[in-house]
Amino acid sequence: MTAKTRIVSALALGLALGACSQPIDLDLRGKIGGRVDTSAAAQKATENRPDPDNRGIISYPSYQVAVAKRGDTLASLAARIGLPANELAQYNGMKVDDPLNHGALVVLPRRVSEPSPATGSDITGPITPAATVDVATLAGGAIDRAAPTTPRAPAGSSGVEPTRHTVARGETAFTIARLYDVSPRSLAEWNGLDRSFSVREGQQLIIPVTQKPAPSAAKPREIPEPGRGTPTPPPPSASTPLPDETPPAAAVAPTPAKPAATPPKPAKPVADIGTSKPAKSEMVMPVSGSIVRDYAKGRNEGIDISAPAGTTVKAAASGQVASVSSTAEGIKFLLIRHPGDLITVYTHLDNITVKKGDAVSKGQAIGKVKPGDPSILHFEVRKGFESTDPTAYLP
Repeated sequence: MTAKTRIVSALALGLALGACSQPIDLDLRGKIGGRVDTSAAAQKATENRPDPDNRGIISYPSYQVAVAKRGDTLASLAARIGLPANELAQYNGMKVDDPLNHGALVVLPRRVSEPSPATGSDITGPITPAATVDVATLAGGAIDRAAPTTPRAPAGSSGVEPTRHTVARGETAFTIARLYDVSPRSLAEWNGLDRSFSVREGQQLIIPVTQKPAPSAAKPREIPEPGRGTPTPPPPSASTPLPDETPPAAAVAPTPAKPAATPPKPAKPVADIGTSKPAKSEMVMPVSGSIVRDYAKGRNEGIDISAPAGTTVKAAASGQVASVSSTAEGIKFLLIRHPGDLITVYTHLDNITVKKGDAVSKGQAIGKVKPGDPSILHFEVRKGFESTDPTAYLP
């Protein structure tokens, strides 16, 4: 699957979050204004998922999970870890013969034998944070006799037990990632989701553990005590008069002779930077009507165009239909991919006349405006994941 196809799939899932009364924000790095600031992304960086043992078991103090291998079904995974397939399937809301993605996680209903070097694990028992010796609780010779506890965390891991989340009806990988402030990609990598980031109702996910920033090695600036800073210069003495000095008068520049009057030159036109549009618009209005809701990054990722129900909706530009689907509330939407990594999004449609994979031309009819109160067409233009102001492309 190409990068463009993954972007289209992610957009389709994002739109499935609900009607366009809610903003569709697929960028979890935060708002970018002016200079790029990646500090927020660094704060959300997550650890790598711990490696399982030979059976696929990852063990934590409160629960265990099994990692599927290539070609696994729930039945074959259950046989490998020694649990009844029916019990494992019922606990995860699956069927015994359901195929599993390579790397997918299945939560165990009860514990099996712990990982150990005998099963190909670097540690024995569940993963816990590396132990430290608290010298404040030790006294006298006990400090000398204290032996540090064997670290339980794998190398490069904090050993923190991840939170579990059970997928509810209407949730997507994007809404769950936003809920826990992690990226959808890390959520997918930890749980072995497919390329469309698909989740199912009742599925149990583990939330990636966020990395803790390393402490700064810079030495803190020392603040001097009051009265011990830079010496203050002495104030002017009241007993000694100020020197009797008369500063020289400033030189006055001679007034230049007034030049002979010359006819004024015609003023050059000032360039209209950043406000003019191309002479020929890249796109056409998808529907005739007035814009009743403007583009606002983070609040409305497109524009809402007022149009009577049944009005023909046209493709804004030539391209290929990437997705035709609907939200949980029954609102149909359509995505068209265009050259230059552009994607146009149309929602609140009815009687869609194209299907996924169809080539469409600029101005071609693709459906009708859905009845509503009021009846509108929601239209977006996206550059990859980033939404842009559609009016920059329209006449």
